[in-house]
Amino acid sequence: MKALTKTDFHFDGQKSVYHGKVRDVYDINDDLIVMVATDRISAFDVVLPKGIPFKGQVLNQIAGKFLDMTADICPNWKLATPDPMVTVGLKCEGFRVEMIIRSILTGSAWRATRTVAGRFAA
Repeated sequence: MKALTKTDFHFDGQKSVYHGKVRDVYDINDDLIVMVATDRISAFDVVLPKGIPFKGQVLNQIAGKFLDMTADICPNWKLATPDPMVTVGLKCEGFRVEMIIRSILTGSAWRATRTVAGRFAA
């Protein structure tokens, strides 16, 4: 089985292409994107020469499933999945959110106050 490690598509209306570590993103007319999840392997910001067959398909199908499952809660960019390794969607600007989630409160905050967000933590 051969792994897909490189894409070189040319779509009508294609403005640009971005080859990331794992995904290749094609910009179509500045309003659509075609995202291809490849089988490339990235480790420590280095793309390794060989890929893993079906890796891109698994990544794309997992992402597609969760985009579909949450679309009624929060609209998303996905329009279609014409191939197991390809997702077509709307080009949009991301809403940047950063959060830190820890399962156990440790460190100086716990020792000093034993509170989280103003509430007593047992």
